[in-house]
Amino acid sequence: MTLARRFLGTALLAACAGMVQAAPPATPANAPAPAAMKAPADAPGASDNRIRTQFAPRNEVVISSELAAKISSLPLREGDAFRAGQTLVAFDCSLFQAQLGKARATLDTAKQTLVVQKRLAELNSTGALELQQAQGRVNEGTAEVAYSQATVNRCTIHAPFNGRIAKRQAANYQYVTPGTPLLGLIDTSELELQLIVPSQWLSRLKVGSKFQVQVDELGTQVSARIARLGARIDPVSQTIGVTGVVDGNAAGLLPGMGGWATFAPASTPAPTPAR
Repeated sequence: MTLARRFLGTALLAACAGMVQAAPPATPANAPAPAAMKAPADAPGASDNRIRTQFAPRNEVVISSELAAKISSLPLREGDAFRAGQTLVAFDCSLFQAQLGKARATLDTAKQTLVVQKRLAELNSTGALELQQAQGRVNEGTAEVAYSQATVNRCTIHAPFNGRIAKRQAANYQYVTPGTPLLGLIDTSELELQLIVPSQWLSRLKVGSKFQVQVDELGTQVSARIARLGARIDPVSQTIGVTGVVDGNAAGLLPGMGGWATFAPASTPAPTPAR
């Protein structure tokens, strides 16, 4: 019986040992986190002094026709540069110029009639009514000449600023009506930087604050400064718009380019000495 009991006890111990699982080794408190849990140092948002930005033109307009006329000259194409005051569009305005000539001739006749009426009035050979009517025809003719001259002035469209053609929406010899879009213009003389930053940054961002921009498309870095701060904070996202300008030469930069704007880190307040 003693040998049987020993054999049975040994078998039970072996079975219990097979059912028990070994516990995993304890991880020391100061052990580094697994590599998969670490955020890369250059991940977006990992740093509190970087924000995305985009280059935008200061002025961007669409030139439209003010006349119902045929285009006689549209020399520039998309991408072409122009200077302020340069002719961008010219219309065939022979009809409007003829109307201007007619208005001037009518005004000359009215002025001559007024001179005669004034002379007759001095000789008491005409009445006050005839003199007033002659003066009225002169006033009417003057207004008609001014109207026709304003119409003729619209026959040529000049560039409002230095820039480039962003989009051409018409062609030579095309007949257009008032309001027809002709050209999209962008001002490339000075590009602006559009940013949306956390409202908490207002404590360290001021007009004139400098920052660096890493341009994605060019792989270069340019210096910039803040030109304007937004007028209000978005209550939902707690962000505010900021506008910057490039310092120095902006050669090679185009509207629509983007990059990372890097600001100086927030200063840490000095610790209060213990008493």
